[in-house]
Amino acid sequence: MPEISRFFGIVIKIFFDDHNPPHFHAEYSGDVALIDIRNLSVFSGHLPPRVKGFVIEWATIHQQELIEDWEKAQTQQDLLNIAPLT
Repeated sequence: MPEISRFFGIVIKIFFDDHNPPHFHAEYSGDVALIDIRNLSVFSGHLPPRVKGFVIEWATIHQQELIEDWEKAQTQQDLLNIAPLT
């Protein structure tokens, strides 16, 4: 299951064997953005500004866990859930 977190209606996913750069997908109300884990910037797609702020805040707190899940996904290992933003 690629979903690793969910908060404020935002769904965070990392897909198995996905392309570089290391990234995660953030989905909210039909919008999708791909966020680079290394520099926490959106490199594809769009999110409303407030939602993007929540996602970047969450990713800043959990950056190391995101890197670990990315590495697991590349080798088809089970991903760990990451605590939501509260």
